[in-house]
Amino acid sequence: MFWKTDEPHGLPHNPFKSCVVPRPIGWISTLDADGVANLAPYSFFNGVSGEPPMVMFASGGRKDGQKDSINNAEATGEFVCSMVSWDLKDQMNTSSAQVPADVDEFQLAGLETEPSQLVKPPRVKAAPIHLECLYHQTVELPQDRHGGGNAICIGSVIGVHISDAVLKDGMVDIHAFRPVARLGYMDYTSVTEVFEIKRPD
Repeated sequence: MFWKTDEPHGLPHNPFKSCVVPRPIGWISTLDADGVANLAPYSFFNGVSGEPPMVMFASGGRKDGQKDSINNAEATGEFVCSMVSWDLKDQMNTSSAQVPADVDEFQLAGLETEPSQLVKPPRVKAAPIHLECLYHQTVELPQDRHGGGNAICIGSVIGVHISDAVLKDGMVDIHAFRPVARLGYMDYTSVTEVFEIKRPD
């Protein structure tokens, strides 16, 4: 099939998110101006630069208040990304609920927090990897068909925590980490198979 994206695709569900897969989940924690913690998972998340290390997460619903993470990052200049492992998939899903801004998703999902070293937002203690970030820039994107805002939040990674439990011979052991990623529809995956390909000289 060929689908021109400004026309109906004729399928039961929009296939776009199933074409760009898997997408790592960035579990973004922020504080609002009053110090209330917010935690939300983003599947439009990735590293965008290795040197200096930088990450981005993208949010829809920005203008109607559905997501607080970008607003908080802009207001405070900080956020933390806790990477989701297999053991935390259910808590991650719970934290995705649409709740009022004054609700602490850490408490909602039954998650213990851990202080960060360089920024104020807390980390998900049970997560095997955390990225402490300084807010860098917001890139506004075109509105969706309902008039809702879309935006990309970019941050500079200034600190990285890696649990010894997922380190083996000085490298991150993906089999121990088992990162969770988003597919299309309501589908997710966990990385369990790893293979190496050497680049040509």
